Amino acid sequence: MSMIRDLRAAVRPTRPSVRKDIRKDTGAYDTTRDPATPSAVVDCAVYRDGIRLATPQPLTPHEAMRRVRRDGGFVWIGLHEPTEGEFAGIAREFGLHPLAVEDAVQAHQRPKLERYDDSLFTVFKTIHYVEHDQLTATSEVVETGEVMCFTGRDFFITVRHGGQGSLRALRHRLEDDPELLSNGPSAVLHAIADHVVDGYLAVADALQDDIDEVETEVFSPGPRGGVSRGVDSARIYQLKREVLEFKRAVSPLLRPMQLLSERPMRLIDPDIQKYFRDVADHLTRVQEQVIGFDELLNSILQANLAQASVAQNEDMRKITSWAAIFAVPTMVAGVYGMNFQYMPELHWRYGYPLILSVTAAVCLGIHRTLKRNGWL
Repeated sequence: MSMIRDLRAAVRPTRPSVRKDIRKDTGAYDTTRDPATPSAVVDCAVYRDGIRLATPQPLTPHEAMRRVRRDGGFVWIGLHEPTEGEFAGIAREFGLHPLAVEDAVQAHQRPKLERYDDSLFTVFKTIHYVEHDQLTATSEVVETGEVMCFTGRDFFITVRHGGQGSLRALRHRLEDDPELLSNGPSAVLHAIADHVVDGYLAVADALQDDIDEVETEVFSPGPRGGVSRGVDSARIYQLKREVLEFKRAVSPLLRPMQLLSERPMRLIDPDIQKYFRDVADHLTRVQEQVIGFDELLNSILQANLAQASVAQNEDMRKITSWAAIFAVPTMVAGVYGMNFQYMPELHWRYGYPLILSVTAAVCLGIHRTLKRNGWL
């Protein structure tokens, strides 16, 4: 493991603003930083019998784990976008697998559940709906983030990536329910899974409104009850891309939730395991909605393209109809513009008004026929 860490440190330097001192004798870490650089550790607390132990000053992960090993309970550490150097001491302190550590630091992982000897590693994709006044071809509809969870017998570590998906409010809600929190780290894992999936449900409802709006615009009647000319196809395509991003977060997570709810696991409390079934049910519902969104947007896009084609055909029919009408006076003017001496009615007093009358009558007849057939 030390050789792997040394190799990674050689090829991936840490952020220049971070000054790290890994103490090999204790495994603790020094968070000495530039004043403008926030600490990667958002919160670190020890819980015993579901109650957070009060401390006069914030605990370091090493101190928190020392108390847990001495007096029992479990420690919950929350981090936000740590570098490899920042996470190295914690990984060594809790014996985390190097592959899981690499995934947690690098981010951009697929939702998954991995089992190691003494821990579970779970990846969740968080989804946040971006409010917008009007959907455009460049609108960002959803923002994604990640929450990685390390679940052990007496510790729980969350690594969050992205600007949204904070777990602070969730931690406070759990601390207000000591009975649930007394079940240990698996209760926290369930709470995070439930929190993430509840966010999916809210985003799915918001996306439904956007899709309904686009669908109404596409299938609404056009001017004077005619065929709608549709909407900008780029808007529909952009919405489809955002739905696809949502689908990438939802679909891979279903199997891990089913595993957590169906298979007994040493690190998951049996009383908590049954609650994962509810999470899996909600996730199945969201997955069905997302698949439906994708298929519906395909149909809307095809219908929009078809309506645009029909509208173009209508325009061509109108142009052709008016061209046919104007062809009559053009032909008459062309014939009488040849200036032959012997032409019918050329020297007749009423020849000019007669030709105009006949031309107008023919044009009106053509116009009426085309209008009756729906070409005008």
